[in-house]
Amino acid sequence: MPTRRDLVRALEEAAGAKNVLWRPEDLAVYEFDGTIERSTPHAVVLPGTTEEVAKVVRACNRFGVPITPRGAGTGLSGGSVPAKRGVVIGTGRMRQIIEIDKQNRLAVVEPGVPNLELSKAAAPFGLFYAPDPSSQQACTIGGNVAENAGGPHCLALGVTQNHVLGIEIVTADGDITWLGGRVSDSFGYDLRGIFIGSEGTLGVATKVVVRLVPLPASVITLLAVFDTVQQASETVSTIISAGMIPAAMEMMDRLTLQAAEAGLQCGYPPDAGAVLLVELDGLPEVIDSQAVRVRAECLERGAVEVRLASTQRERELLWRGRKGAIPSLGRLAPNYYILDGVVPRSKLVDVMEVVSAVSERYGIPIANVFHAGDGNLHPLVLFDERVPGAKERVLAAGGEIMKACVDAGGALSGEHGIGAEKRMFMPWLYNETDIENMERVRLVFGNAGQFNPCKLLPTGTGCGEMAHQAAAIRAAGPDAYV
Repeated sequence: MPTRRDLVRALEEAAGAKNVLWRPEDLAVYEFDGTIERSTPHAVVLPGTTEEVAKVVRACNRFGVPITPRGAGTGLSGGSVPAKRGVVIGTGRMRQIIEIDKQNRLAVVEPGVPNLELSKAAAPFGLFYAPDPSSQQACTIGGNVAENAGGPHCLALGVTQNHVLGIEIVTADGDITWLGGRVSDSFGYDLRGIFIGSEGTLGVATKVVVRLVPLPASVITLLAVFDTVQQASETVSTIISAGMIPAAMEMMDRLTLQAAEAGLQCGYPPDAGAVLLVELDGLPEVIDSQAVRVRAECLERGAVEVRLASTQRERELLWRGRKGAIPSLGRLAPNYYILDGVVPRSKLVDVMEVVSAVSERYGIPIANVFHAGDGNLHPLVLFDERVPGAKERVLAAGGEIMKACVDAGGALSGEHGIGAEKRMFMPWLYNETDIENMERVRLVFGNAGQFNPCKLLPTGTGCGEMAHQAAAIRAAGPDAYV
């Protein structure tokens, strides 16, 4: 019977010995992402080309070993945690920007290119890549494709799905193919669209053709200060009802403001109940008048102050606070569990009241920072995992909040994906036939259950709690991988 040593040798033949990690101290950093789940792989492979990815996939298939694709590991739903151990295929070495085509406003990149680096490279051409997750300094285009990532500036321009034209992939059975290309497809089945957001269950992206958009002619950033989250939430709907679609509309509550200001000193009012960060972009003569209307709507809904960023430095500070807000919450608690649900804008007030009630009932502080314009909530449940029973209470509280989002007519994810943490909630939105049809799509791409197992869908064998499974496998010995 083959052992882990046999597996490692096969992986080294596929990608080179220096690109295969198997020692415990090297594997430790690949056992988790941004969630609270952990599971240690048997090996990690860092291929450098599409062909090497295909060889690795075929080798794993020969051994019957589960495969977990991984980008930068910044995911927030457990998508890159190797639930059944096996082999992690990391794309961190594949980080070349192959082409920037100014005339056709597109770029061709490898999956390991950090999100922000693409916009920096496109800036000299007067272009940028619109999806901008808060982790954009670290997260990669391949991971963004897997999760259909969004970001603060996706309100007007759309998420990853709207900016990817084509993808070269290695399927779950080791074949290399292209989905889409360099132009928008308008016929046939949208296989490109099926792959985006499939969370690594259909294959590994090895090249991505993305759409670039022109840098805005002018930008105005406002910060509206409110006494309550309710006032700020109501203002979101009134601004959009007035006929304006800002480039971004972000909200932060008092707990978040206090943490961000203490850690980053961005000029936020730490005693405010909530703030609304609104950004407008476009032609100066258009957004100047829109800024006046946004300010009026905020004051009408109870804003105690509306600030206008008068310099680029002030604007950068405001966004530094927003994008650094979540890491800053480490000042308040050693651990946080971030949720990702979507609700209709008209239901923001109702669902935020549920979040507050859950926080009070469980006795757990919950901070809130979210993409208010499209109703994408990110409650952050603060806790200390060293306290017995804390993790179980946090997960229970999170489940209640996600159920409230669905009951309000919303969805289970706006940008973080389903991963491992929310797959058992899928029947809240999909019936048995829906889920069965999704399973059939996996088979079309060659995944019979070994490619990123225990993710996205609630079905599958051997997908119990990861911690318990990992403990059982450790007891079976270092060479066990089944």
